Amino acid sequence: MTPTEKENTKGISATEYIRTNFHSSDRIAILVRNRHRAETVQRITTSARIVEPAFQEWMHFKNEKESCDIYVGMNTLKPEARTRTKEDIQTIRHLYVDIDHDGPAALAKIQQSNLVPSPNYTVNTSPDKFQVVWRVENISPEQAEVLQRAMARKFGSDPAATDSTRVLRVPGFLNRKYDTEFWVHAEKHTDRVYHLHDFRLRTEPIESDFRPRHHSQAPASSESRPLTQSEHDWAFAKRALARGDDPEVVIQRIADYRADGKDDPNYYARHTVMKAQAELQRQGNGEQAAEDQRKPTKQIALDH
Repeated sequence: MTPTEKENTKGISATEYIRTNFHSSDRIAILVRNRHRAETVQRITTSARIVEPAFQEWMHFKNEKESCDIYVGMNTLKPEARTRTKEDIQTIRHLYVDIDHDGPAALAKIQQSNLVPSPNYTVNTSPDKFQVVWRVENISPEQAEVLQRAMARKFGSDPAATDSTRVLRVPGFLNRKYDTEFWVHAEKHTDRVYHLHDFRLRTEPIESDFRPRHHSQAPASSESRPLTQSEHDWAFAKRALARGDDPEVVIQRIADYRADGKDDPNYYARHTVMKAQAELQRQGNGEQAAEDQRKPTKQIALDH
């Protein structure tokens, strides 16, 4: 960040944040989560509707009176979309990183780096935790996720916050996730809109064909196809279960880690761990069968 940009840094309200991040006709998702009651409400509507006083009053009521957390999907949804899946994404409006560890140091690395341009916004979500946002255009969802994974590796941000369906906190509302509430606030650094060539990080190859593969097809290598968020979680669960971690602890860790990106993180986490357990069981049975085949015939007979 240049000295001039630092001088122009200013706070930004919730309505300003929505107006400057999206076109008025953009359809985006607002997520309202009550962690105490394990309830999540998602409303998909236009940016113009969200900044209306009535909608803002509803968001503030849910945040202040019902202790809900308020999030916004950072990319636009198709006209017919009723959910917030990758298939529902219409346009990539932003790239972002979620800094949840060593916040000031990671933020300084981004600000001093010549591999990424100056961010448009820095959102302080809780003490020493930040979400950094760049406005972009003409970038595909696949390119966006590859870039975000590269930034996570380079700057030490959350590797889970790299999917194009991610929701981030809206400034001007209280963070009700912890015992001590925190006022989420944003700083605006520039009005620029960036393009792919403005990000000069080394990235992994992009697989252009994301259709489900037939069972008879060989799986794509990790070098040709980026791992999805679900695949990352599944791999984590398998490693944790294989080393003997308590399944309930693994479920809770995944749920906590994915809380800002899943409508029902507990169900998602439990389903992921169940899949990992089933896969480990299949692998274990296969390894046992292979071991039995390697045993001498006499030994197998004695075993029976």
